[in-house]
Amino acid sequence: MLIETKYFTPAEATKTLPLVKKIVDDILITTKEMRLYAEDVNGQIENDPFIKKMAENVEGFIKELEEIGCFYKDWNFTIGLVDFPSIIDGEEVYLCWRSDEERIKFYHDIDSGFSSRRVIPEEYL
Repeated sequence: MLIETKYFTPAEATKTLPLVKKIVDDILITTKEMRLYAEDVNGQIENDPFIKKMAENVEGFIKELEEIGCFYKDWNFTIGLVDFPSIIDGEEVYLCWRSDEERIKFYHDIDSGFSSRRVIPEEYL
């Protein structure tokens, strides 16, 4: 099954932020709980039903983001990075937001990441 990419304008991506923020908070809280639990059991988490359930929850949260049309990119689960597909100056890019930012202000090329992000040009805001 081919899934069509949804491209967001900065305004459209911003409209999703209340829901995206809630989902990212759920991801960050759950993964923090997972780390704390793993410490409590000295890392003996293989086949642990509690860890398995929390991991399933995180997978569900990530799927919710993908259903909105954006992608979770923080695989260390510490700052909550989310990318929104977009078109700027005729090029496919990702609008880039992280959980401690009030609004979407940055973007980066598809094949680069957070460290290469730039301010969204004023005419797109």
